[in-house]
Amino acid sequence: MNTLSVTPETLASLLPVSGLGPEGRMQAALLAKRETYPRSLLPLEFPWAHKVVYLLKGELKLGYADGRRQVVVGGFGEAAFPLARGGMNPTNVRVITDVELLWFDENALDILVTWDQLVPLPSTCAVAATGAAGVTADWRTMAGIYDVRKLTQGTFANLPAAHIEALLASFGRQSVKSGEVVVRQSEPGDYYYVIERGRALVTREIGGARIELAELQAGDAFGEEALIAETCRNATVTMKTDGDLLRLDGGDFVKLLREPLLQHVDAEEAMRRVALGGLWLDVRFPVEYQQDGLPGALNIPLNELRNALPSLRNDREYVVYCQTGRRSSAAAFLLSQRGLHASWLAGGLNSMIAPEKMAA
Repeated sequence: MNTLSVTPETLASLLPVSGLGPEGRMQAALLAKRETYPRSLLPLEFPWAHKVVYLLKGELKLGYADGRRQVVVGGFGEAAFPLARGGMNPTNVRVITDVELLWFDENALDILVTWDQLVPLPSTCAVAATGAAGVTADWRTMAGIYDVRKLTQGTFANLPAAHIEALLASFGRQSVKSGEVVVRQSEPGDYYYVIERGRALVTREIGGARIELAELQAGDAFGEEALIAETCRNATVTMKTDGDLLRLDGGDFVKLLREPLLQHVDAEEAMRRVALGGLWLDVRFPVEYQQDGLPGALNIPLNELRNALPSLRNDREYVVYCQTGRRSSAAAFLLSQRGLHASWLAGGLNSMIAPEKMAA
């Protein structure tokens, strides 16, 4: 098996992918896998489940569980449609000639197609998306949102389709200059931001010293912690370059993003998830964790979580807790918008009758 590159032109004859707009096809090309298989593979062993598979070149003889048989030739007729989709997978595949297959993860492609169909065109975008020059923005060109990695792995991957149009209509666009302070530590939270273009620096004042925490770039979001925990900003974000930000009012953020994405569990359900392989994540300060942290818990304080995200596993569920649920809800959102599996313990440790007896 050899792996080949995929371009938008490769998708031009494949249905329904060819129906995507130009930006959609560019993003789909990033999702697609293209592989060659020699005739010597008899039969072809391929992991069909949860994939949308096309034959680009060569000939295959396909057999299905319902008794159907067909020969498909790449580039002609039935080859425009998926060989497998929605559970209708071939059970017996014979390679007649060398073949070239192209495939997508079914769920990721469905997310991309949904966004492409629901994202409003420039002529119909809401006033909130209008730039300073009076030209309405095309959301498909905005790397901060319309990027296949963000749509299928980050904040927007689990967003209900019914919220997409309302969300994009609620975003506003803000041009910023290098050195401009976007949010300031200790001030009340008002907006959630996504960087469309440019870079920004996150800093925190501790004991009179200014500490650099992280550098943000296009596609990164900030401002959610204060909105979720209903507290003041815990850091300052300053632009390192000129750029453009997409911003969402705090009320719209709660309604359109926080509520759909945050998953809270009670103590009983939390214990069940940990018993099935989940991991407790304590986001309190180390001194708090040392006093009554749950056995086996990983301790990463909320203010250090952003820097620790690369070390966390995307194949593990994290059950996040703090004392009351306030810090853990913000932490769970941070994890979820990075594509990690997270839920938070409603009410925190205060909701447990005897937290010291909780097993990992």
